[in-house]
Amino acid sequence: MTGTALTFDAEAYGLSTGHLIVPEGVDCEALSLPVFSLNKGDGPRLLITGGNHGNELEGPIVARRLVEWLPEAQTCGRVIIAPEINPLAVQAWTRNTPLDGKNLNRVFPGRADGSVSERIADAVTRVLLPMADIVFDLHSFAPTWNCAPSVVMHPVADAELMARTVRMAEAFKLPVTLVWDYHDTAGMFDIVAQNQGKVFVCSEFGGGTVSADALAVYEAGVHNALIALGLVEGKAEHPIFRQRQSTRTLKTLSSDELQSPARGIFEPRCSILDEVKQGDLVGVLHPLESLSGGAVDIYAPTTSFIYAVRSGGYVESDEELIYFARPLKL
Repeated sequence: MTGTALTFDAEAYGLSTGHLIVPEGVDCEALSLPVFSLNKGDGPRLLITGGNHGNELEGPIVARRLVEWLPEAQTCGRVIIAPEINPLAVQAWTRNTPLDGKNLNRVFPGRADGSVSERIADAVTRVLLPMADIVFDLHSFAPTWNCAPSVVMHPVADAELMARTVRMAEAFKLPVTLVWDYHDTAGMFDIVAQNQGKVFVCSEFGGGTVSADALAVYEAGVHNALIALGLVEGKAEHPIFRQRQSTRTLKTLSSDELQSPARGIFEPRCSILDEVKQGDLVGVLHPLESLSGGAVDIYAPTTSFIYAVRSGGYVESDEELIYFARPLKL
């Protein structure tokens, strides 16, 4: 039985490429996850992961773009990149791992003798995570949503670690830095990393259609963060997104979610980053059962910004339609 291991020496100076081996189990054979490592000596130690959720493809694309130009640009430190840590989900274009139906981002730190998702989490936790002090986990908001390009974190009890995490997130200079305040969900990658004192930031690279313009914004954001860490040289610049260059640090609570009051077709009447006032019309729900039933107008419950909006489509009662966010007072 093949054990969990890297196929190269990550401590070796210079460029190394190979695989992280995830052992076989009763559900599948061993997996080989491509890994890139560039060690240029003293400096920050950064781990970049993509493909945690298989239907969020912006992260793997941006991660692979970094592999193309980092060897010439990186000046110090070590960067390890694993573009797709859940290849089974990426290949199936599903959020969860198709073989065991589990959400990889809910089973960390994993188990060496568990199902395939748990074995992946165990391999990432035991092999890749110890080699880094900072983690960028590249996500997007999934195909049925439009979301402001953002870097997201959850509140951290350690005030000093929280401050460092916010600074790292803001260094991306994406349109939104978001503190998502909600009860911790067991098994998330960030909880494991932060419990070890590591800075962990999660990108939410839009959603909906993967476009060239959007990918340029996302890659520029990661490039800004690498500059802030001193890993590459250059001047950080705000990526231009929808003709805007400003950034906002926002906060969202569970109460800032707007759910569908009934089944039907959702028609958005707002766009991401719009500022809305309480009572503004933000969407219309069209019931399918009859033409005489009448559409249901949906109004903003609070004065805030539109962070993410369902990109149309059929929705069930109580499904999320819009996420709002408000300026964060640190």
